[in-house]
Amino acid sequence: MFPIEHFLVAFLPVLMYVLVIDRRLPTVRLVAVAFIGSQFPDLVDKPLAYQFGLIPSGRVFMHSLPIALPFLIGTVIYGWQTERNRLSVGFAFAYVSHLVADNYGPLFGPHPRIRPDLLWPFADPVSRPDVPSWAGVGGIHIRLWTGFSLLVLLVTGTLVLADLWRRLRGNPHVSETGD
Repeated sequence: MFPIEHFLVAFLPVLMYVLVIDRRLPTVRLVAVAFIGSQFPDLVDKPLAYQFGLIPSGRVFMHSLPIALPFLIGTVIYGWQTERNRLSVGFAFAYVSHLVADNYGPLFGPHPRIRPDLLWPFADPVSRPDVPSWAGVGGIHIRLWTGFSLLVLLVTGTLVLADLWRRLRGNPHVSETGD
């Protein structure tokens, strides 16, 4: 799927939930968290596979349940500890929607099955070309995606680390209730 499709698949249920439960639009923070969650597996895996060659495919590691589930449990615990349940659950939902969207056919087809990518490193990944179809001439799209990934992950990581640092120093300051 394209990034915008991953975002729409994740965001529309979040939007409907907030509209029905709160009778208002979601906050900008919740929209941002849903966007990052919907892209997160690709933000990590595509550069690691296609730019740096560190993993066998752009659909393993953060696309894999043995890696993703502990990460998501940690995310939800962090949200619970910081009183940001809606944000952490929104991120986790968007992340899981990415995995389901990438594996929709095998999971919900006439003969449901779990792709080996979802079980990596305990199963060999699905064989794919070394260069993805979306790479573009000279792999320019891989370099652009890697730059975008690094920017999003750097900003997100900086915000999370700053929040942790504030909390460790005893100044939790949660600016928005309800998220």
